[in-house]
Amino acid sequence: MRGARAALSAGMTDKKVLVPGPDHPITIEATGARVTVTLGGRVIADTTAALTLREASYPPVQYIPLADVDAAVVRPSDHASYCPFKGDASYSSLQVGDDVVDAAMWTYPEPYDAVAEILDHVAFYPERVDSIRVHRAA
Repeated sequence: MRGARAALSAGMTDKKVLVPGPDHPITIEATGARVTVTLGGRVIADTTAALTLREASYPPVQYIPLADVDAAVVRPSDHASYCPFKGDASYSSLQVGDDVVDAAMWTYPEPYDAVAEILDHVAFYPERVDSIRVHRAA
């Protein structure tokens, strides 16, 4: 059992679980284009299988399959957060050369059912990497 039901059955009833709806819509769709992420002048993620998550009035977020991220730059982080619509997020720091950017990448290891598609995907804070580029055909 995964998602909100798992959280409730695991005794985590102190966490508020919300379902996306008209007041807080969340949509997920295939980006349909190549997406690259750079840091320190280096491509650290490159995929044609990204998902675009749109949530309420927030800017769209590119979720990239973890398999398409350069594992050599990923470092552990103690940072964690909770979203009542998506679940518990865990974070990773990124290191390119001697530069370490703390908690720059996040994932939902057990996303709630409403966003189950982002399982095994990661997202990056745009202000903590050099670029997140969606390569659209001209």
